[in-house]
Amino acid sequence: MKITKEEVIHVADLARLDLDEESIDRFAEQIGEILEYVDTLNQVDTEGVTPTSHAIFLNNAFREDEERAHLDNDTALANAPEKEDGGFIVPKVVG
Repeated sequence: MKITKEEVIHVADLARLDLDEESIDRFAEQIGEILEYVDTLNQVDTEGVTPTSHAIFLNNAFREDEERAHLDNDTALANAPEKEDGGFIVPKVVG
């Protein structure tokens, strides 16, 4: 199964990536190899194998929610690179 350069360009456009011609060729080849490998896996006989979502059993590693005291403003801002009037100064992200 081969992926075309046009498909790579389409996906790059969706992801808003600007790829040069060399990168497009390289990604087309690499993605093609991945798809060929996945196709090989699809040919494996899985009759009688129970579907799983994880290869190993997982336990919920999250702690229970419990109410705790919040940080005071001075402690919260102690390591802030820039602060003003009790708040963080961050770069503007909207043009």
